[in-house]
Amino acid sequence: MTSPSRAASRVERQPAVRVLARVGLAAIGVLHILIGAIALAVAFGSGGSADQSGALQALVAVPGGLFVLWAVIVGLIFLAAWQVLQAITAHKRGEKLIEVVKCVVYAALAGIAISIALGGRKDASSSEKSMSAQLLAAPGGVFLLAAIGLGIVATGVVFIVNGATHRFERDLRLPPNRWATVTTMLGRVGYISKGVALIIVGGLVVFGAVTSDAEKAGGLDGSLKALTEVPFGVFLLILIALGLIAYGVFWCVRAYASRLKEA
Repeated sequence: MTSPSRAASRVERQPAVRVLARVGLAAIGVLHILIGAIALAVAFGSGGSADQSGALQALVAVPGGLFVLWAVIVGLIFLAAWQVLQAITAHKRGEKLIEVVKCVVYAALAGIAISIALGGRKDASSSEKSMSAQLLAAPGGVFLLAAIGLGIVATGVVFIVNGATHRFERDLRLPPNRWATVTTMLGRVGYISKGVALIIVGGLVVFGAVTSDAEKAGGLDGSLKALTEVPFGVFLLILIALGLIAYGVFWCVRAYASRLKEA
């Protein structure tokens, strides 16, 4: 093991670092629970943005929500830092790349959360539509947007496969007690539900590219709301919302009960 890997491994084993990493896992869970709750509200005719920014803004709106939001921000920052440590100590290039991508995602979420905590408002759906419009206007942008949509669909398929085959359980390292059964059950439902949601998002992005209509490529919020306009879509939206809540609870239970990976 190289010197940077040894140093990262020592940091990983520090109790405070591991506790903060668990806070980060719980933060991801809280976000998905909020997104699922907003999606349920949309299914029953209420408003709200069923995506990360909408969930964070909804959190600020409740009493004590700002305090919870800053706790989520701290968790996301340390979870991003944890992924850096995981990338350094990983042995395979593929594993290192996955950890780096996770770091970027968590850091981006932390940035959005900080902006909202400081009083800014973020409309992810509008931003995604604007980005899609810019891509469609650029040379070859149609193909790039379609490729992005297919990539999202592929990610959704991976989520479904991981949930159906229980592959995600390999990374849990749960102690053999009642938490293992609860966590894996929630994980199976959550992974499959999130996979379905991602496939819908990616499918609409591809459709937006094929039809040159950026309004169709509106991200998770727009995709979930689009379900209310098709036959049996509300029923599917309710199932996806409950699945996202299960996925969020899975992350919260995992934060408490799982044994964090060590190099």
